[in-house]
Amino acid sequence: MTDFTLIDALRTKAQERGDHTALVFQGRETSYRDLDARASQVAQSLLKQGIQPHARIAFMGKNSDRYFELLLGAQKIRAVVVGVNSRLAGPEVAYVLNNAEAEMVFVGEDFVPLIENIIADCTTVKKVVAMNGGHAAWDDFEPWRNASAAEDPMIQGAIDDDFIQLYTSGTTGHPKGVQLTNGNMQDALVQVRADWGEWQADDHVLLCMPLFHIAGVNVGLIGLHAGSKVTILPDVDPAEILRLIGEEKISVLFMVPAVILFVMQQEALAKTDLSSVRQVIYGASPIAEELLVQASAAFKCDFMQVYGLTETTGCATHLPPADHDPARGKLRSCGKPNTGVDIRIVDENGKDVPQGEVGEIIMRAKSNMKGYWHNDAATQDAIRDGYFYTGDAGFLDDEGYVFIHDRVKDMIVSGGENVYPAEVENALFAHPQIADVAVIGVPDERWGEAVKACVVLETGADVQAQDIIDWARERIAGYKLPKSVDFIDALPRNPSGKILRRELREPYWEGHERRVG
Repeated sequence: MTDFTLIDALRTKAQERGDHTALVFQGRETSYRDLDARASQVAQSLLKQGIQPHARIAFMGKNSDRYFELLLGAQKIRAVVVGVNSRLAGPEVAYVLNNAEAEMVFVGEDFVPLIENIIADCTTVKKVVAMNGGHAAWDDFEPWRNASAAEDPMIQGAIDDDFIQLYTSGTTGHPKGVQLTNGNMQDALVQVRADWGEWQADDHVLLCMPLFHIAGVNVGLIGLHAGSKVTILPDVDPAEILRLIGEEKISVLFMVPAVILFVMQQEALAKTDLSSVRQVIYGASPIAEELLVQASAAFKCDFMQVYGLTETTGCATHLPPADHDPARGKLRSCGKPNTGVDIRIVDENGKDVPQGEVGEIIMRAKSNMKGYWHNDAATQDAIRDGYFYTGDAGFLDDEGYVFIHDRVKDMIVSGGENVYPAEVENALFAHPQIADVAVIGVPDERWGEAVKACVVLETGADVQAQDIIDWARERIAGYKLPKSVDFIDALPRNPSGKILRRELREPYWEGHERRVG
């Protein structure tokens, strides 16, 4: 494949499949030709606002077809879309917008009050656009877009241009902006086509994962690149997923394990015609073997597990359908490296460990990020000698399958969302009756892992677990909140004062072979 940008691919599809449906959102259909034209209008409107190449514009809203108009319009002028996690609290959103130096914010109706409350603190934002209109002071997206002609500016992009910036939580409590380039996405598409994503023009793809996640972005872009019809759900809605499968004949969809569980719990499952589905892709967090067996039996189609991180454009390994036979003994594996991905297991000194021994999973691929925005120290720590250090601990079996065993870092994955203990601890430690606190992940049948706070109270304190959770609710996103609180006398620490999280975790994970959710 020659070097290309994402917008080059859209222009090609607009010529090849102009009259075919590209996007469906709540009954609104957009053809490939119209998607290209609207992206050109967005590009021209961005130029009128003074947006220059490499400038950041932010999107905070539920999933929508308009997101792709914005993303592809930004591509036409070499601008970068910053996806803001819609589950963040106000101060967290303000940090992201300021760190990204976002010049514009496109906001969905559900998040208007949040943006109104923080916009005065966002020093680089020059304009806010209301995606659904109805705001007295902000432009309505459609009139703002339609004020410009559908004339493609034909600004030549570069393979090393950032096309998107997604934020991943940091162990210091501040999220990091992951810079993903046209080249990263180009290689991701190579991996997809070679290993698991032979999506066709006649496929009907369902996008139900959030677009502030690489999984949601990838599903949409892979589908558009294939010329498929992509139906977008604003939120994860298990009942609606089943309805769309049955009535609209969805053929391909991606779900995190928690969503698979919710779908399997729907009463309508037994009455839904699932025969149109030919492939279910899952990932972002491990899945219980029994749930996987049950889902495979219900859908009677190919299941494909994928493993990757935001920093690797969501790509690293795949577990193909044949390896989902329980007799293969690979259900706990996340599969083999994708085409062009070099995976090693190393010790704390970066030396390869013997086959079968646990170490840190590192990987080298063209899909690895450019770096963390304005954070050279974190970039240099994460990328060494061309390898990205994932923070996941695992091993390779004698057939080259990757098994995730534990985490080098302390990240908790709850329902596919990343939670770093330091963020939660920072919020809790400010409570006047908390003397010390540590946050860990514990097993949870529904979410994979649940956040637990281990709290040491001040002498004479009178506070209940729910009081602590309510305190945190005002300071951090809901998915980061502790689901439970244990009161203990003292935290285990090493001589240098570092919390021994493994000692805290051990009683809860006893009997669990896989020490992640």
